[in-house]
Amino acid sequence: MSGAAVIATAMAVASPVLGLATILVWLGLPAEWAPTKTVSPQSAVVFTFPAVGAFLIHHRPRLNMAWLMCAGGLAAGISDVSSALMFRAAAGGELALAGWLRVPTQLGWAVCGLALTMVLPLYSPDGRLPSPRWRPALWLGCLSITAATVHNLFRMTPPREGYPYPEVIPSPLGIPALAPYMESVNVVGWAGIYTAMALAALSLLTRMRRADPATRRQIGWPLFAFAGYIVFLVLAAIWPAFMWPAIVWAAAIPFAVAFSVMRYRLYGIDTVVSRALVAAGLVIVVSAVYFGAGALSGLVVSGYDQVAGITAALFAGAFFQPLRRALQRAVDLLLYGAVGDPGVLAGRLTQAVRRGDPAEALTSVVSVLRDGLAVEGVAVEVADGEPRHVESGRVGPAAREVPLVWHGTRVGRLLVGPPGPRRFPAAHNERVLATLTPYAADVAHAVRMAADLQRSRERILTAREEERRRLRRDLHDGLGQTLSAMAMTINMARLSLKSSPEAADELLRELHTGMGAVTSDIRELVYGLRPPALDDLGLEGAVRDLAGRSSSGVEVGVEVGAEVGAEVGAEVEVEVEIGGELSDLPAAVEVAVYRIVQEALTNIRRHAGASRATIAVHREEGVLRMLIGDDGRGLPESHRAGVGLGSMRERAAELGGICVVTGEPGAGTRVEVALPLTTTPPQAIAHS
Repeated sequence: MSGAAVIATAMAVASPVLGLATILVWLGLPAEWAPTKTVSPQSAVVFTFPAVGAFLIHHRPRLNMAWLMCAGGLAAGISDVSSALMFRAAAGGELALAGWLRVPTQLGWAVCGLALTMVLPLYSPDGRLPSPRWRPALWLGCLSITAATVHNLFRMTPPREGYPYPEVIPSPLGIPALAPYMESVNVVGWAGIYTAMALAALSLLTRMRRADPATRRQIGWPLFAFAGYIVFLVLAAIWPAFMWPAIVWAAAIPFAVAFSVMRYRLYGIDTVVSRALVAAGLVIVVSAVYFGAGALSGLVVSGYDQVAGITAALFAGAFFQPLRRALQRAVDLLLYGAVGDPGVLAGRLTQAVRRGDPAEALTSVVSVLRDGLAVEGVAVEVADGEPRHVESGRVGPAAREVPLVWHGTRVGRLLVGPPGPRRFPAAHNERVLATLTPYAADVAHAVRMAADLQRSRERILTAREEERRRLRRDLHDGLGQTLSAMAMTINMARLSLKSSPEAADELLRELHTGMGAVTSDIRELVYGLRPPALDDLGLEGAVRDLAGRSSSGVEVGVEVGAEVGAEVGAEVEVEVEIGGELSDLPAAVEVAVYRIVQEALTNIRRHAGASRATIAVHREEGVLRMLIGDDGRGLPESHRAGVGLGSMRERAAELGGICVVTGEPGAGTRVEVALPLTTTPPQAIAHS
């Protein structure tokens, strides 16, 4: 252990020993020599300041504030024990010794008062004055303490008349020449003491106004402690009942200083201030309401004490929760300004969201959050959204991340930057985040939905244009060229009809063959637009036809009326179950159901290795449900959706529905589809 630590430990041990000795001496005094007040804020200083100061010296040996705390606490102990011994000596008849014990009493008081109530706040929290301009405040404190000490040491021995004790304790250092001025010196000294204490607290306030956010929170602890002590000390001078709160507050000052030096980042002074003010307000107002209601009830229903008490309790309880909310809003306004109330921020955000589209609303979200949290920057990142990243201010590399969750689904994240330069920036962050994060999640979800809608529209537009391109190519390159060739064949047949009937007949035979090719091309074009089976057989008949062809081994991709049926693998027995009326479904829903069934049966025949399959189509209120299952090998563990499964999901999604494909290995595959029937997007188109 270093020498500084040893000295600090010795002071921390000696001070409470002196304090305990003082208590024992006071307890042993005769009643006629016992002062009416044996406890003061100085008594609490003896036990807390040296211990906390020694703790700080162990961690930071060169911290001058810690040495001030140790020296001030030891001086307080010397002053208290000297005062107690002075009365003990006087009670034993040793009045001369009692008079000389007044000297260490007053000197210890002067050192304690100067070190702890003036120098310590001026040098908190970094051990330096705020600026050289504060030296006059330091000198004022020194001169004021000196003036009060001079009055106490060099005053004349008081007269016997009106003396509260059996014998007069003499003043061995009394100076008769100063007697006419002693009262003025005392008044000036105490006025200067209170002024210097107020200036010391004001120096902390000045530091706070000019400090960065971290230092501001650090200064908040000693400022709160010293300001509270001064307030209670002044109130105690007017109403003695406030002396005990002043004593308790004086005992808490060193802990506030230690928090500011060592762990201010872990404890928000603004949270302490906020809760203390709200609690104090609740106690004061509820007590006033309770006693007022009790007194009024007692007057009205005189003689019914129990009724009056119950009435007062109920009346006070009714005011408790509204009062707590009102006090919390008032304290938030005091500590954080106009943005202290999260409800006000939520109202601003609601208005901003209503006025703009989701992208503009996201910009409003980050602006309101940055203002409400008093940070340098806020950003919102939206998963699969557009825009994906919106930032207000500078977030920085060490931003705090808050997930944005919408109905159990994570839709993005909120990034909160470092604290800004305004007042207390961190204590009400959790209240603001708890209030505004759901709004941010809603906006992020809206941004995602808007982006999904835009992408869906782009896919629909792309699909439509691709379909038009395919039709143009097929019509121009296929059907158009064939018809042109047929027109030339007709002209040649007309020219050769009279001169060479045999050649004309051959040309007409070729023309007939070409007409068959044109018919096949037209059938393919029509089939690409809408399966003819839907118009010929209806949806129910078309589904049963697909199931029948799958059971007979014909490739289900070959349409009704085609000239060739391809045998593909083993037959699959397919059972069809239809529920509800399917004749008046929208055309887009019919095409989607037909294509999904067709693709599912194709996958069953080609990949499932199944012997049985089931197709169930049921129309319910506002929704069409479809289930396609088989008893095949199921989906492998490393399954990845291919083109076929992807096309089924896309067809369902285009109509606002869902398509889920499940299946355990060896347990078959299930395709479950749900398509809404209330509204059908007009842009939905059918793909071949």
